Amino acid sequence: MPKKAKKQKKVRKKKATKKKTKKTEKIKATFTGETIYSNKKQAFSLYEKSRFGEKKEGKIFYSFPEALYLLEAKKIEVAEGRKKLNFDRLMRDLKEKDGRIQIKYIVFKDMRKRGYIVKTALKFGAEFRVYDKGKKPGQTHAKWILYPVRESEILTWHDFSAKNRVAHSTRKNLLIGIVDEERDVTYYEIKWIKP
Repeated sequence: MPKKAKKQKKVRKKKATKKKTKKTEKIKATFTGETIYSNKKQAFSLYEKSRFGEKKEGKIFYSFPEALYLLEAKKIEVAEGRKKLNFDRLMRDLKEKDGRIQIKYIVFKDMRKRGYIVKTALKFGAEFRVYDKGKKPGQTHAKWILYPVRESEILTWHDFSAKNRVAHSTRKNLLIGIVDEERDVTYYEIKWIKP
C-alpha cells in the first residue's frame, strides 16, 4: 500500500475514534450535599430518552438512587466542588442523609434493570412510584407505589395498613420489594379490585 493511502487510513481511524468518544461522554453532575443536578445537554437528552431525573429550573435533578445508578453504569460523573466522587464515596455521603439509601438503591436498580421507570413518591408518602413498561411519567400515571424493605425488617399490621392506605388513596397498586441478605429482590403486589 502506498504511503499516502496508509496516512489517509490512519487519519480516518483517528476521526472515527474521536466520534466514538463524544458519544460515550459522561454527564457531568454536581452534588451540593443536598441535591444532585446537571444542566448539560446530555442530561436533557437522557431525560427525554429514559426519564432519568426531573426537569426544573433549567436543570435535571436526580434522586439519590438515580444518581447512584447512573454513576455505577458510568453514564454520569458526580463532583462535589472540584472533587469527583466514585460510587462508594457517594454512597457513603448519601447514607449520612438517608440511612435507608442502600436498600432503596438495590430495589431501584432491580426495577430499572427489569425495564420499569422508577421515580420518588415523597409527595404521596411513599418511597417510589413505578410506571408500567413502555409508559413514561407525564404521559400516564404510575401503576404502583413501591416500598423497599429488608427481609429481616418487621412490618407490623399498622405499617402495612398505612402503606396500603397510601396506595389506595393515590389509586395505585401497592408493591413491596423485599431484599434478602444476598441482595435479591422479591416483589409482592396488592391489587385494588373495583366493585
